[in-house]
Amino acid sequence: MRDAEGTPGALPRPFRLRARVRGVSRVAGPVVLGTAAVGPSVTPSVFTPGLATALWLAGSAALVLGLSLSFRHATPRIAHREMGAPVTGRWCAVNSPSTRVPSHRTNAYGQTFAVGLVHEPEERSRPAFGEGPGFRPAKEFPAFGQELLAPANGRVVKVRDRARDHLSRSNRFAGAYMIWESMIRELAGPRQILGNHIILDLGDGTYAVFAHLQQGSATVRPGQFVHRGQRIGRCGNSGNSSEPHLHFQLMDHRWPLVAAGLPFTFSAVSIDGREVKDGVPADGQTMVVATR
Repeated sequence: MRDAEGTPGALPRPFRLRARVRGVSRVAGPVVLGTAAVGPSVTPSVFTPGLATALWLAGSAALVLGLSLSFRHATPRIAHREMGAPVTGRWCAVNSPSTRVPSHRTNAYGQTFAVGLVHEPEERSRPAFGEGPGFRPAKEFPAFGQELLAPANGRVVKVRDRARDHLSRSNRFAGAYMIWESMIRELAGPRQILGNHIILDLGDGTYAVFAHLQQGSATVRPGQFVHRGQRIGRCGNSGNSSEPHLHFQLMDHRWPLVAAGLPFTFSAVSIDGREVKDGVPADGQTMVVATR
């Protein structure tokens, strides 16, 4: 599961630069376009037709650049950083980097190698998509409220846990609503996409992100040092999430907007019944982690 080249966190300069430009462009484009649209009516003496046209062109170019870099596929050859599993019990992977890269079909917000994990314990079934109500309370899913653990020693740099846990999006109609909803969230940036989240500084330019946490569940605060295996919060359904699950990723910057994703593996886990030294389950595979 490891790449033969590089060291953890040693991301090539072009990938870092691409991520920074992508993030800035995704913000600058809409801002410049908004200025071009509103400016002439607010201060017509300043916004001449020529200036307005220039702003429209510049804003459009920035927006196109940001979006194109978000979806362009390019995988850096660097070593995967070995992490302790952020959960215990039986979990199923969705949108896994072991299936495709970028795993969530976008490089935005450092998500290139992110993985989604839904809890599927043997003793309790997870509501199936398309069966029953399209909008279910989060508590009906076994992942809701499950403990989340620090994957390595590190320091907390960001905590947000005030966003509400919304209903699931569990059928086609609800999924269509989520697509519209996601577009609105995108306008607000990473904060609304990630929902409640915790960001850890693991050292060597590596940051871990836990997203979609349960409201009020964070047990750590910015500046606090955490140890591998320490409980830091609980799984929830906040932000851009269709059902309670953990979104986990590594990135090279503390700000997701300008971050590049970094590859990782989970150590000492069982994937589809096979014990592995390190790995990440592919889409549909189950990962079992013993209680620590």
